[in-house]
Amino acid sequence: MSLISRLFSPKSTKNSDPNLLFGRYSDAYKTEAQQAAWNRSLLLFEEKRPLDAYREMLVFLRDEAVNNVTWTEDEKGLRFEFRQGSRRITGHANRDTIKVESRIAWVDEHKVNFMRRLVEQNFKLRYSRFALSPDNCLVIVFDSSTRDGSPYKLVQAFMELALNADKQDDILLEEFKALRPVAEAMEILPIPENERRVKVQYIRQEIQAIMDALEKAQPDPNRYPGGYVYLMLGTAFRLDYLVRPEGYMMDVLERVFKTYFTKDDKSPAVKVEAMKKLFLKIVDRPDEALMTELYDTVSTFGINPAVGHDRIQSLMDAELPKMEWHLEQKHGESLQMAIIRYAMGYALYHCAPPPPDRAYLHLLYRITDYRFFQSLGYAESYHTPEGGLKKSAIEAAIKEVAEQWRGQFKKIKPDTNGLDYSSLPLFARSYLKMVRNLDLS
Repeated sequence: MSLISRLFSPKSTKNSDPNLLFGRYSDAYKTEAQQAAWNRSLLLFEEKRPLDAYREMLVFLRDEAVNNVTWTEDEKGLRFEFRQGSRRITGHANRDTIKVESRIAWVDEHKVNFMRRLVEQNFKLRYSRFALSPDNCLVIVFDSSTRDGSPYKLVQAFMELALNADKQDDILLEEFKALRPVAEAMEILPIPENERRVKVQYIRQEIQAIMDALEKAQPDPNRYPGGYVYLMLGTAFRLDYLVRPEGYMMDVLERVFKTYFTKDDKSPAVKVEAMKKLFLKIVDRPDEALMTELYDTVSTFGINPAVGHDRIQSLMDAELPKMEWHLEQKHGESLQMAIIRYAMGYALYHCAPPPPDRAYLHLLYRITDYRFFQSLGYAESYHTPEGGLKKSAIEAAIKEVAEQWRGQFKKIKPDTNGLDYSSLPLFARSYLKMVRNLDLS
């Protein structure tokens, strides 16, 4: 949820294209200056200079592109603030103690249901805890003595607190009417109404495509649920990357993933039905409710680990062969594309791939979901007026990404000779094979 999404996207060949954000924030790729600050922080803490160590730790966390971390110092110590999604997190440190908190919601009534929810959440937290402040505000807080507050511990504690503050505020406010938002603690960047309406229409369209495929039942989802699992997971990944919802919808999409990946005795067919019900929870909400969860934010922490290109290669090797049955059986395009969209989405949702991999996956979204991008104001460069694939424009864009990252990845040389333009599923499969074969050493 930051400008890093733009940095990892291929440069547009059209100056008039909007510059929108796609994908979740990643802090996996730190600059050399940030890494140097981290090393200084560790040394200063070993020298028993905690405030100096914490100042360098804040330099490490600060993303200069988005101004996500600020701090001041005075005779009382170090005061700092950082942002995570819609939440502002504040902290104070002196030579003896450090405390960090984020205000979540005003509590009008002490209802048993949400108090029980918070107790359950506290059992899951390692460093921080939910609590009530003296002025009856629900907060999430972490505190420690500086003696025990190493930079390693603090970064983990800050991350846990920040991610839970950002996630739980919308969920709790949606579910419990005894809570009111703390407006002064919110940090959101509104997006234009037209963009939100386009995204809501896209959400409904893509979920309806799932329902249509299930109703058509070719093949029968009860006998052959595998393709529908990929269809649902791929759609959830795609909505998360392209739409970037917050709050309740983001939580429902996470529950879609958990429903399938949780190890239990439920069959794939049963899990398909459970995932279907979760998607229907989204479409049952009015447009206005969905639109309130569409906004831009600035963040400090991401949740995805950095991975090497070999991880992307393994993913493609494992998933792409599974397309064959759907192609041989001549199933509809949505099922033929399901494994492609799952592989792309998994790589972007669960990992922080090397920048060229991310850029190429984003470009494939531009090609496969071109009508969505057109609706957002992007020029259509990759399809003919009849809807066919435009080879020259696609290969020019592929070359452009390679040139953009050649300074950092000297051996990058995408081989476009194997691209198959005869249909969208075959093209997408050949494209991911091209990405898989990149040399990013």
